[in-house]
Amino acid sequence: MIGTADWQIRRAVFDWLTEQRESVGEALSRDSLERFELDGRRVPLVGPSGIWKPAVCELPLAISTIVHGPYSDTFDDRSGTLRYSYRGNDPSHRDNVGLRRAMNERVPLVYFHAVAPGSYVAAYPVFVVADDPAALTFTMQVDDLSASLLAAAPGLRVAENEAEARRAYVTRSVRQRLHQVAFRERVIRAYQERCALCNLRHQELLDAAHIIPDTDPEGDPIVSNGVALCKLHHAVFDRFFFAIRPDYVIEVSPRILAEHDGPMLVVGLQQIHGSRIAVPAHVSDRPDTDRLGRRYSQFLATLGQPSNPRVMNGGAL
Repeated sequence: MIGTADWQIRRAVFDWLTEQRESVGEALSRDSLERFELDGRRVPLVGPSGIWKPAVCELPLAISTIVHGPYSDTFDDRSGTLRYSYRGNDPSHRDNVGLRRAMNERVPLVYFHAVAPGSYVAAYPVFVVADDPAALTFTMQVDDLSASLLAAAPGLRVAENEAEARRAYVTRSVRQRLHQVAFRERVIRAYQERCALCNLRHQELLDAAHIIPDTDPEGDPIVSNGVALCKLHHAVFDRFFFAIRPDYVIEVSPRILAEHDGPMLVVGLQQIHGSRIAVPAHVSDRPDTDRLGRRYSQFLATLGQPSNPRVMNGGAL
């Protein structure tokens, strides 16, 4: 069994990651993870390999992914699990042996999911729950931090079926959160960290607005289904106060244009009518015109107007 020092390191890492989530948000830079210190000693939380064991730990501390990596690490919503590929093809590689021991001793790890180059979201604690040497994969589940620490308390026994059901639920929730954060990071980066309407550059005030909501079958979490908007413009976009036509021109609701409610209304909404949004440099990242057309039809429906075929095909009025 691993020693007390290793357990204390893991608990300190969990506490630090929780503090970072509350202070800087979900996405953490690789630089900050590499510079983590404990009691004046640097303990990098990520390394050159996906299965990472700092020198001060007995067993691997973290696993990580890379964007468009060579391994097939996937969530299974049906079972509420995560499959993580072996290091290489040798089940006896020391990294694979380390994860196998972590499974047998129920040692928690951190899962760093890359949402953009050099940017990660942390899920923890993660437990290895199964090993499949034939498929060269481990099966893992994320657990609730408080519940898992309580279950590990001396003298307390928790039914395994209860723990498994909880972990499956938490793992599914983490998958959804990772996709949301990844979508936000990629959209905001594509728009060079600025609002596509007002050019606001404060990242903490920017959102990735879905053109087609993620609850819709066509609401894929891809950059071309998103637009970087400040929180004000995101809120009014969701409420159909304005629409972005397939030709990337903004059309504000006539009702809003007729209102008189101070300078914020004028500058924030009325003056953007007829202007064109800023779009990403890469054509593949630009808003999908078919999705914009579908949303524009919904906007016109709120006004009691029929769709305009010329605009739906990307033509100007």
